[in-house]
Amino acid sequence: MLTTQFLPGTPCWIDLGSHDLEASARFYTGVFDWRFESMAPDYGLFKADGKTVAAIGSSTDEGAKPAWMLYFQSPDCDATTKAVELAGGTVRVQPMEIEGQGRLAQFTDPAGAEFAVWQPGGNAGLDLVTAPRSLAWAELYVPDPAAVREFYQSVFGWRIQDVPMGDDFVYPVVSPAEGDQEETSMAGLAELQPGDHPHWLSFFEVSDCDAAVAKSQQLGGTALAPPMDIEDVGRLAFVNDPHGARFAVITSSA
Repeated sequence: MLTTQFLPGTPCWIDLGSHDLEASARFYTGVFDWRFESMAPDYGLFKADGKTVAAIGSSTDEGAKPAWMLYFQSPDCDATTKAVELAGGTVRVQPMEIEGQGRLAQFTDPAGAEFAVWQPGGNAGLDLVTAPRSLAWAELYVPDPAAVREFYQSVFGWRIQDVPMGDDFVYPVVSPAEGDQEETSMAGLAELQPGDHPHWLSFFEVSDCDAAVAKSQQLGGTALAPPMDIEDVGRLAFVNDPHGARFAVITSSA
């Protein structure tokens, strides 16, 4: 379970790279009842009940598609960057200082999925996770999930447990190196569908999955599949926002 007691290697921040910041802000504030708070001409925060739950920035990289970027906590951004390089990953953005806030770097894993790290300074990370209208889970979609285990274990020290999920299906569940493995589970590994591109997918908790999907569609988003029930997990759906950024919504089982 995600918590705001961010252990090394756990998701601690998420932001959306958008080609149209204002339009994207309108979509997400409408879907999740978030409030947008501008921090700079090209960056702002999404808040729920006054707590930061995500952020959004203007994407200026040539050829970059709108997408959510997931950040994992790192006590030493530079050391993590070296670990990524040694393990066969690619550095997309070298470690850089965000004045008064912390340090960040962005990478691509050997399978082609992009992710980032955050070394906390004045900003430890998100104010709210797991609760409705906030980040609740993450999944990595790559052609061969088994092949990337060694990379992430080398970089973050992750523990990965194969959890049976029905007949002939095993779901690799990720937890950080520290803490109780079951209580700190935070992500899963999944096989990429043919024709898709490797990516990390962020799940936002909602009180009503079907209502969130319907609202997304009303505001110009696209449901990639109808909401589905997963036994002992909850009801979830996958959505593209109007600009093509992908995310998931989930109403977790009690």
